Amino acid sequence: MTSAKRRKARREREGRSGRGTAAVTSKFAVCGTVFEVDAKYAPIKPIGKGAYGVVCSARELETNRKVAIKKIVNAFENVVDAKRTLREIKLLRHLRHENVIDIIDCVKPRAKDAFEDVYLMYDLMDTDLYQIIRSSQSLTDEHCQYFVYQILRGLKYIHSADVLHRDLKPGNLLLNANCDLKICDFGLARTALVDAEASEFMTEYVVTRWYRAPELLLSCAEYTSAIDVWSVGCIFAELLGRKTLFPGKDYVHQLNLIMRVIGTPQNPSELDFINNEKAKRYIKSLPVTARCSFQKLFPNASPKAVDLVDKMLVLDPARRITVEEALAHPYLESLHDEVDEPCAESPFTFDFEDGAQYLTDTDVRGLIYDELCALSAEFEAAKLAQLSLGGDGQDEGNELSELLL
Repeated sequence: MTSAKRRKARREREGRSGRGTAAVTSKFAVCGTVFEVDAKYAPIKPIGKGAYGVVCSARELETNRKVAIKKIVNAFENVVDAKRTLREIKLLRHLRHENVIDIIDCVKPRAKDAFEDVYLMYDLMDTDLYQIIRSSQSLTDEHCQYFVYQILRGLKYIHSADVLHRDLKPGNLLLNANCDLKICDFGLARTALVDAEASEFMTEYVVTRWYRAPELLLSCAEYTSAIDVWSVGCIFAELLGRKTLFPGKDYVHQLNLIMRVIGTPQNPSELDFINNEKAKRYIKSLPVTARCSFQKLFPNASPKAVDLVDKMLVLDPARRITVEEALAHPYLESLHDEVDEPCAESPFTFDFEDGAQYLTDTDVRGLIYDELCALSAEFEAAKLAQLSLGGDGQDEGNELSELLL
């Protein structure tokens, strides 16, 4: 081999391993924020900007694949927000499911102590359920069935990993033109196993009020996966009625709206799950109200749809329908296939949350650095494996592609 060929081979090896010359980057502005990512990405347009960061769509030039790039600006300025980012990255590294959003790439920091921003790349989705509900788009019963089924299918997987999402709402349910749905935003997630009092992050954020389960509003010390089922019930009702079912203005108003619809407890045993005596007294003090007829609330909905919503929106979490029971409900009979509703291979552990209240921004920066380096190595290994197999990484289309949004 000539010296020129040896130098070329070495450069190729260094390129594949990430050593040698620094990667070529591309800079562009999105909503006034400068993005600096791998030059393989070309920006398309802004998607949104908020407390979570700035998001834009981009095209991967090598594959022509469209992605969403999220830049979390000054990611370590607030240690609580930084821990939320860490939690989401760790969870999405563990969870791999068709109905859960994937991190498909990231920007590997140059050094542990020399980066302030975090870049994460996700599959690009076209919209979210919040936008669809508030649009003039006609929603058939098939649409509603398929959306609810996918939410529950994703939840079955998430819960099987001993994880509670805790912040399900229409805006956290992403959709593409094929009606494929992916659950996103795991920054508030927690384990289903840990003792409530031992979990610092149970109270560091407030789950979106309108979709919050009664047991959270009533300050119950312990709660279960039933909190996510309540949220699905609220979302399902919003699909049927095209408006928020419980748009509470504050904590008390939220509880009152819920009781006006589901009715006040008629049996003292229905309050056994409330271990906060003040909260229990408040519920008992409310005027006696009968449960509303969901068929009257949603006159255009099918009886099976109404029955499923009715079983989801139950005050006592122990009497609420479970995710598995909901998947097997007659409303979803045409879609339900237990063989195609996988569970997680292993539970997710929140070990990194132990002593989380003592973590400094430097500590969290180090943990996120480690995660991004590990992610980057995984993506590179997967890419090399795919190239060796000659794969193109393209997914098959969804069978409901005719239901374009």
